[in-house]
Amino acid sequence: MMKNTFKRTALSLLLASATLAPLAAGHAAEGDVPFKAAVKASADPALHDSLPEAIKKAGYIVAGTNPNTPPTTFYQADNKTLAGREIDVMSAIADRLGVAIHWKDTGGFDNIIPGLKSGRYDVALANIDANKKRFQQVDFVGYYNASKLALIARKDAALGPYTELAQLCGQTVGAGAGTSQITRLQQASDQCVAAGKPAIAIPIFPDRPAGVQAVISGRVPMFFGPYEGLRYQATHVKPLALAGDINIDGTTVAIALPKGSELVKPVQAALNSLIADGSYQKILDGWDIGFGAVKTAGINEEIAK
Repeated sequence: MMKNTFKRTALSLLLASATLAPLAAGHAAEGDVPFKAAVKASADPALHDSLPEAIKKAGYIVAGTNPNTPPTTFYQADNKTLAGREIDVMSAIADRLGVAIHWKDTGGFDNIIPGLKSGRYDVALANIDANKKRFQQVDFVGYYNASKLALIARKDAALGPYTELAQLCGQTVGAGAGTSQITRLQQASDQCVAAGKPAIAIPIFPDRPAGVQAVISGRVPMFFGPYEGLRYQATHVKPLALAGDINIDGTTVAIALPKGSELVKPVQAALNSLIADGSYQKILDGWDIGFGAVKTAGINEEIAK
């Protein structure tokens, strides 16, 4: 049911939104962001017992996210209720751990790591690549194979299809602030210059919706980002088309936690439990992104590239 509703949903050009028929809903405390989750997982008393005492005493986990576009994390049509893959996955993990979850809007991708380090969030999910640079500051529990990235452009521009970053020498390609896509484009640009070819111009946007809108308006020819989100945009926003499908092997999107957090192992165990009983695959299939499922939830050095 959710999958069909998801496919029928109309988007605005500035920020995609969708309406789901959820099975579970979060009733957040003052200051928290309401959410709707598609799967309600059963609690495991043993996993609950493994939680840090502070979390057990509080009875909830505070999760930060940067609402972006479907199917990752976004605001529904009411512009106040969170939904998406990350909401579903982390809410199910909290269910399995036997605690509530309180969602916070980080107000930007660049605010995530500072928020974790300051203790504002216990966990954060915002399409965060588990890379070695970030691993110096936070811990990771991997939950999605994000090896597939994409380029989006206007249909009438007839750009692409590009299959590797080396083909972008001399092109202008936007990316979201604080994302690993900027690093990948810059590395590719450096390789272009080293080979005697023109550099890649990389305008940086505050977030993915801003970059997509810049493509729609013609201010930038292409935008680079996660495949599943840009595929959704290309499918639902008439002026847009995918201009490329680029694989970056070994890229894992992860739940980020404060460095040394005692929640790492319980979150990993709860996610592996959801993988084992099929709840995790149900969540991804509901968003039509089951191709990114991981077989097991790795942590830290196991997934940081």
